[in-house]
Amino acid sequence: MAVLDQVHTENYSIYNGDCIAVMQDLPDESIHLSIYSPPFCALYTYSNDLRDLSNSRNYDEFMDHYRLVVEQISRITKPGRCTAVHSMDVPDSCNLGNFLKDFPGDIIRLHESLGFKYVARHHIWKEPLAVRNRTMAKGLAHKTVCVDASLCDVAGADYLLMFRKEGQNEVSVTHERGLLEYFGEDQPPHDLHHLRGMEGDQKLNRYSHWCWRRYASSSWHDIRISNCLPYQEARDTDDEKHVHPLQLDVIARAIELRSNPGEIVLTPFMGVGSEVFQAVVMGRKALGAELKPTYFRQAVRNLEMAGQKREQEEMPLFAKTDKEEMD
Repeated sequence: MAVLDQVHTENYSIYNGDCIAVMQDLPDESIHLSIYSPPFCALYTYSNDLRDLSNSRNYDEFMDHYRLVVEQISRITKPGRCTAVHSMDVPDSCNLGNFLKDFPGDIIRLHESLGFKYVARHHIWKEPLAVRNRTMAKGLAHKTVCVDASLCDVAGADYLLMFRKEGQNEVSVTHERGLLEYFGEDQPPHDLHHLRGMEGDQKLNRYSHWCWRRYASSSWHDIRISNCLPYQEARDTDDEKHVHPLQLDVIARAIELRSNPGEIVLTPFMGVGSEVFQAVVMGRKALGAELKPTYFRQAVRNLEMAGQKREQEEMPLFAKTDKEEMD
């Protein structure tokens, strides 16, 4: 494969190069889980590289290019295992006015044509005023409601689309002592903490039940939007649009629910390393590819923290805090 740079450790391998070329060198049915956020056509332009999906001249060209990516993901994913795609509705640049393109729907149809089954869609809620302040969208301004509400927009949700490759999964993803951690703004009530990691009948594990009810919801309302890896230094002065990494809570939930410790997690659009970082912290092995050198260099810096964080989190399950000792 043609790469500009690469870093290998015992827990991850990352490549500064085109993800299609990187994946072409991976063995068939070797990946347990993939999770990523592809470039959003007509919304963000990340580089002027012709291999960059965001540089497509139109939506159809983008989808043709993206198909090559999903073909490789389908080839290297183990039967019965999953790929998770972060997406959102995107502006319809072919029409005048505030119209949207059903990008998530096209992603679903693409995956179904390449050996995946569509199994879940999680809605990631976004606070409307925060979206308005970040994007300056006129349709979200209160003034629009007062002047002509027919032109109003909504602060559209992000989506995490989950697909399962056809075939029989040979290794079950298990949680023998239930879910051990909740990734989100809300946290399990303190009176359930003593049940965390309990052995025996998991029907009695109300800590895990509390976590699962929220994970199983179609709407994730408590994703910490600012819980992201550092990314500001990765932005070039000539970037046409900003970069904002996928939230670590979203990544962690997908990894926790769809993979086992020690398994391989792939992200073909690594950005500043979020998916690789979270996979390593959670005891998985990770592979990442990133085309843009500035993002790759930021990913290298971010991933240097992953080993330290992993060591910090590898503590006894029932380790007590000073306050708990006093109690």
